[in-house]
Amino acid sequence: TLSSSSSSAAARRAQQQRERRAVQLRDAISGLGPAIIKAGQALASRPDLLPSEYLDELQKLQDDVPRFSNELAFATVEQELGVDFEDIFELEQEEPVAAASIGQVYKARLKANGDTVAIKIQRPNCEDIIALDLYILRWWSGIYNKVFQLLNRDINVQSIIDDFGELIYREIDYVAEAANAQRFNELYAAVTDVFVPKVYSDLTTRKVLVMEWVDGFRLTDSASLEQYGLDRSKLVDTLVQCSLRQILENGFFHADPHAGNFLACPDGRLCYLDFGMMSYAERAQRNGFLLAVVHIVNRDWTELVRVYQKLGFIPLDTDVRPIEIALEKALPDVLNSEISELNFRNVVNKLGDIFYTFPFSLPPFYIAIIRCLGVLEGLAIQVDPTSRIISEAYPYVASRVLTDPQTDLQEALKRLVLTSDGRIRWSRLEGLLDEARVSKSYDVAAALNLLTDYLITDDGETILNDLADQIVEEADSLGSDSLAFLFKAIQALAINDEVSAVKALRSLQAVISRESDLGEEVKGVLPEPTSSMVRFGKIITLLDVGTDT
Repeated sequence: TLSSSSSSAAARRAQQQRERRAVQLRDAISGLGPAIIKAGQALASRPDLLPSEYLDELQKLQDDVPRFSNELAFATVEQELGVDFEDIFELEQEEPVAAASIGQVYKARLKANGDTVAIKIQRPNCEDIIALDLYILRWWSGIYNKVFQLLNRDINVQSIIDDFGELIYREIDYVAEAANAQRFNELYAAVTDVFVPKVYSDLTTRKVLVMEWVDGFRLTDSASLEQYGLDRSKLVDTLVQCSLRQILENGFFHADPHAGNFLACPDGRLCYLDFGMMSYAERAQRNGFLLAVVHIVNRDWTELVRVYQKLGFIPLDTDVRPIEIALEKALPDVLNSEISELNFRNVVNKLGDIFYTFPFSLPPFYIAIIRCLGVLEGLAIQVDPTSRIISEAYPYVASRVLTDPQTDLQEALKRLVLTSDGRIRWSRLEGLLDEARVSKSYDVAAALNLLTDYLITDDGETILNDLADQIVEEADSLGSDSLAFLFKAIQALAINDEVSAVKALRSLQAVISRESDLGEEVKGVLPEPTSSMVRFGKIITLLDVGTDT
């Protein structure tokens, strides 16, 4: 109709106008100071504040900026360390090897012991420029606060600028960055194939940072990866798994995982660089994010909204039904989507449209995690185009839900795999276990302990009865010897202690898989088990319950 055509044309014009304005905003920011540039980068991960056209343009902001002179750089070193530059360092290259908005890096050799080091030197007057930038940003954010109030949006832009200011001031303190690097090394250097360079604390000040030089190449350097025979998918897996441990286990994580902050070492290790931008999430916040991933994967929108309310994203008095409907329409079937559809950026953009439409207010920790994972996936796809960070992360998430005894995670597990009357959702439990087995961090013993602990509680009685009922259904078609064997299993299920429960699980596994140690008297007489028993047998196998102890 004429009306619908006019509406479509108006919508296209509005989108084109937003795209033009987004380009203008990006161009304006890119010509300003370091704090403004970093603020623009921070806004690029704020889907609750800006529509997707602006987010796309702001993500194009570059860190690389014109370099300052060696004379100024070496004068800063001499002022900070109190000695001549040439007395301590011998340059390997005359010009800096890299430059960013806050500092630039030189390759040199220590005259004292011959060690090759990287010297990061802060830009002259960097702190003064950043202070002025932040003052201007904070003034303008007060104007935007008024605008958002008129739009009935509960968004405090000044608090966002304050959080950003705290982050950037930590980044320009190289002593703090050195401490971050050392803490990161303590927490994650033991992760397989992860390397953290040594910090020379005695040569580090607020404006000068000296670290071990690391030979390597960017993860996006395809020629070097091929030359050294390095496995792209392994590097990406190391990157993703280490990042998940940072965000979801310890909460202390590298918040700026772009290509310039990693090196692939010739021996296959992944080297982390630049520890100026680190973030921390409390345990409740980490668990909330993990649960959100679980509920998105399982398309449980009611529980997802509850998590968002618990984290303070949505006011408690909000009518959440429209949000649940919007989530269901917007998000794909995560585990079954095509690679072209299922990537973190697409999911975040779709969530972002909802965050922008409804009264969401995202706290700094969530923004830091979203930004981290978004940048991480972009890098992972550059290295290995088949990477899907959500699918690659879910085995770790499944492992945590199955093995972590924290109350909120166990409640999430029960909601996932049990019906309202306490019976098992076999397909969900089987799928969860299938995913968990892929994770390097999956602890079979921990999963089994949690399962048996639950089975011997009053709540677990329904599950045991459910299993016993499945056995009884088969009893009529079995011979007397097999029937006696199965009745022993039922008896064991009725004894409410951990040892008997484990023995019962092992007996059932033996029956279902027809293991050779059943005895000659029952071989060949067992009928085909029911589908429920087959599923249960696979679940016991996935739990890896042995038969030796």
